[in-house]
This record gives sequence, structure tokens and C-alpha cells, in this order.
Amino acid sequence: MSENRRFRPWRLLVQTLAFLLILLNPFLNYYWHFSFVQGWYQSLGIGKLWFVSPLEGLESILVSKTIYFPLLIGMLVPVLLALFLGRVFCGWICPIHFLCELEDSLLKLLGLRKRDLLTLPRLVFWFALVGEILLAMILGAPLFVFLSPPGLVGREIMMAVFFHTLAVEGIIIVLVLTLNLLTRRFFCRYLCPLGALLAFFGLRRRLVIFRDQERCLRCGLCDRACPLGLSPSKDEGLGPYCWNCGSCVDACLPKALSFRWRPLSLQVQNDNPPPGE
Repeated sequence: MSENRRFRPWRLLVQTLAFLLILLNPFLNYYWHFSFVQGWYQSLGIGKLWFVSPLEGLESILVSKTIYFPLLIGMLVPVLLALFLGRVFCGWICPIHFLCELEDSLLKLLGLRKRDLLTLPRLVFWFALVGEILLAMILGAPLFVFLSPPGLVGREIMMAVFFHTLAVEGIIIVLVLTLNLLTRRFFCRYLCPLGALLAFFGLRRRLVIFRDQERCLRCGLCDRACPLGLSPSKDEGLGPYCWNCGSCVDACLPKALSFRWRPLSLQVQNDNPPPGE
């Protein structure tokens, strides 16, 4: 099985480099006054380029009722990435997923890895997105800007470096990791509005997990490997919920699963738009 693992080392490398970017950035800014890279994954500046999380940008526009052109430009790259690759940010870059991977390794080392104890209807995922946007508009404040778990990781690091303290909101990160003891990636599966928005953009993403029906033994190894509880053996790797992490591809002994570029004309029965599932 180890010979069949191809994507996990690369994913861990990308996740580690992405985490180091927001980990080292405050030290570079504060101690060495190196300002070429600033911010974290909610709003990240690299030189003159500005990248903005699509959800935080959308919230800011809806709450302020003002369209700020540079903000739209900053959202463009993440949106295009989601259109072509789906929730690839969640599976390969998000600092929360990186911490979850470390947590998984620790639990496995301690022999505490368990089955998912609680599963919810996938409709909850889309309700989390709609509810978060509506609540932000009602309150007149961009909630996810302040309470986004991926953003909180970068903010807590920044607080520790610049102010030598931690913000109380950091407890949300602890809560997200604690929920993993109940169900793998519980927050990512059901409650992350950013993940839901990226999934929405990726409803017809080009890069998908394709299953070769002739090779597939329907052994279920891929289903057990999926951190989101999807069933690649039923072609759910083609749907919007999949974040293209490649765990199922690594677990597939007969190599029936692979990354493929979806032809524009391909129609998939399992690839239903929300809230159909």
C-alpha cells in the first residue's frame, strides 16, 4: 500500500509550506521589517499582489453595500482556482486542515483513531453558508472576517508575535480540533461557510477524481480513506463536496481512481447542485 501513496507526501509538503508562510511572516515583519509578504489567508499581500478570501470579500461588499474594484481583483485568483480545481484550498492549503492532519497523526500514534460518531445531512453545509451571509447582513458586520477558523490561525500567530498574547477567539480553533474527535473534519464537512462557497464555485470544476469502473473492486478502501466521509466508490469524487486531497487515490490498491480533467461536455449524475443532496 505504501508504494501506491503518491499524493499525501506532496499534499503535506504544500500544507507545511503554506503554514510556514503565515507562521514566519509575522517574525519577518516584526523583527526584520521584511514587508514583501503581509497578512494571512483572509487577506494576503505578496509584493503588489493582493489576494482576498472570496467569502470575506463577499461579506465586505454586502455589509458595506459598496463595490471596491481592488477587492474584486483580489478575489479573482481564489475564485478562478475554485472554478477549475474546486475546494483545493481546503484540501491542500488551509491551515486548519494542516492542524487536523497533525491531529490525525497524533491520534493514530496513540491508537485513538475512531469511526465517525455523528453524521449530518449534507444540506447543513449549504445552510451554514447561507445562514452566515444572512446573519452578517442582519448584524451589519462581516462575521467571518473576525471568526474564520483559517483566519484565526494567522491572527493568533500575529497576536503572539506582536503583542505576546492570544485572543479569546482562538478558542474556536480548539473547538474545531475537538470536534474531530467526534467526526473527522466535522467543521469542514458541515459548518465551514468558506468551504461551502468554494464548493459552490466548483460545482462544475474541471479537476475531478475519476473512477475506472473496470478496475474498481468496490472494496471500500477509498470510502474509508476520505476525510470528508464521501464515497469515491460511488463517484462522489466528481461532486462539489470533494476537495481533491487525493486520499482516496492513495488508498485505492487497484488504482481505479485518478485525477482527471473533466471534459466540458461531461455530465455526472452524482454532481448535483445544492441543495439537492
